[in-house]
Amino acid sequence: MREASSLSYFYPVVHFDRSVTGAEGAVFSKSVETPHVRAEPFKELRLESPTRSLLMEAPKGIQILAEAGDIQAICRNELRLESKDGEISLDARRIRLMRLPEGKASTSSSSSGTRQTVYEVCVCPNGRLFLSQAGTGSTCQISNNVCL
Repeated sequence: MREASSLSYFYPVVHFDRSVTGAEGAVFSKSVETPHVRAEPFKELRLESPTRSLLMEAPKGIQILAEAGDIQAICRNELRLESKDGEISLDARRIRLMRLPEGKASTSSSSSGTRQTVYEVCVCPNGRLFLSQAGTGSTCQISNNVCL
């Protein structure tokens, strides 16, 4: 492996056991396999693919843990959580579903006078969620415009 101090970009062998540093980090032309990736103490670790995708694979699972902070997943389009054979669990004291669309209340379930502030969360056949004003019975309508 070439010395990192003299190069801003370098290309090590796929398997290595030495520290890799550089002014802009390290850039690899091929895939990298290593049992451990760690940032220097009090430094941020960043894995990035500026023009393609970033893939993490492991036959026995991948764990993301932040013992003293938050975990954020941010994307431009769709964020998908998928379990082929199991389940997806959301375990928290509070789960917030922000900016859900509100379905049109049917004439039989709309309240006369003041608008209700209680809603029920409804699920379309395609899995899309929406809010509907709560009534004495369910106010979810499958023919709702949100499900189209």
